[in-house]
Amino acid sequence: MSKLVKLKKGFDIRLAGKAEKQMHDFQPVKTFAIKPTDFIGMQRPKVLVKEGDTVKAGTPLLFDKKMEKVQFVSPVSGKIVEIKRGEKRKLLEIKILADDVIEFESFQKYSSSELQSASREKIIDHLAASGVWPQLIQRPFGVIANPDDTPKSIFISGFDTHPLAPDYEVLLKGQEEAFKLGIDILKKLTKGKIHLGVPADKAAPAVYSNLQQVEINKFSGPHPAGNVGVHIHHVDPIGKGDIIWTINPYGVVQIGNLLLKGVYDASKIVAITGSEAKKACYTQTYLGACVDSFVAENIKSTNVRAISGNPLTGQKINLDGYLSYYDHQLSLLPEGDYYEFLGWMKPTSDKLSYHKALGLLSFLYPKKEFVLDTNNRGEPRAFVSTGVFESVTPMDIFPVYLMKAIMAEDYDDMEELGIYEVIEEDLALCEFVDVSKHPVQELVRKGIELIQYS
Repeated sequence: MSKLVKLKKGFDIRLAGKAEKQMHDFQPVKTFAIKPTDFIGMQRPKVLVKEGDTVKAGTPLLFDKKMEKVQFVSPVSGKIVEIKRGEKRKLLEIKILADDVIEFESFQKYSSSELQSASREKIIDHLAASGVWPQLIQRPFGVIANPDDTPKSIFISGFDTHPLAPDYEVLLKGQEEAFKLGIDILKKLTKGKIHLGVPADKAAPAVYSNLQQVEINKFSGPHPAGNVGVHIHHVDPIGKGDIIWTINPYGVVQIGNLLLKGVYDASKIVAITGSEAKKACYTQTYLGACVDSFVAENIKSTNVRAISGNPLTGQKINLDGYLSYYDHQLSLLPEGDYYEFLGWMKPTSDKLSYHKALGLLSFLYPKKEFVLDTNNRGEPRAFVSTGVFESVTPMDIFPVYLMKAIMAEDYDDMEELGIYEVIEEDLALCEFVDVSKHPVQELVRKGIELIQYS
């Protein structure tokens, strides 16, 4: 039965630079990269190509020795120009110089009747071999789903409330058929329900209409109302021993296109956002694109931080770096590499703060969009328990006590306090509002790994 969930806890980070709903053609992207660091939990990657090899879109590049059937494939056709490694030969990137015209590996297509008769095992093998399987993420832990497991349900968040988040109506335009077929495939992977979360306060994208056997749940409220972890918590909570899979709408479309077209289609629409972007817009590219084409002649100054993803949970990259595997957004913000004397005490309405603190008057302007830089305005200090973490976490957990349990490496308390229900993005707002400046997202991942590998 569908639910309407009204959330009051949370906070919307209102930043200037949201992408306008128009497409823009930048200079063609020349290189693309697959980064094993994007795949949390990958420990033993095995490279299948070498520098100088030619590949097609869909050619396997590597796999994880823990799940050998799951292939990580090239998003484009071209030539392998670099296999970049770091300390202790840790694999960092596999870079591909793209062809002008993309060529594809051929995979089996499925008609509706063939899909109905295909076994679950056959579908899983097909998805794993073709490169689309990494779109499926397992809860707890937030790692790539294990094909040998069977989830009790699958969750899709159909909207995004992160700062400067792209509009899914734009990202998924024209993908109705692929999305519906992707949903049909997901139904074969679980004996439970497919849950789709949509916004309650505005019309859902047209791509979500006329879906069969999908439970559509509506959510209203501030961020993190769009987080799939919040949806799971309020609709079908995770208990110890439970497994739930999640996937974003782009992943559903990519699965659908695989069976419709018989190719690994890594094309995607990316939002260029942030106050430092001259053109905040959308552009067509492929997964793992180098951002130099989007940045060149499109930034207002040279002192800019490029973030793959959104400003709250995204990853800092170089101005010639690569978009991460799961990201549909490039954020360009002013770099905060300076010291500001009495910064938080000076009366101003130009700094966004959750706290109604001395001098920070942003609460008087509830609709204003702010130009914020990346300055932390402080350094780590004693953990102050103010109750603010609970006020931005719309889940029945105690974030402060959970953080302290992680710091103390208390396994029993971590389990009792909800470590199975969260990943980094679910508590990212706690890091934003934390007066003690703790790296909350890093702590969450540390706790998950302590439990996962204990």
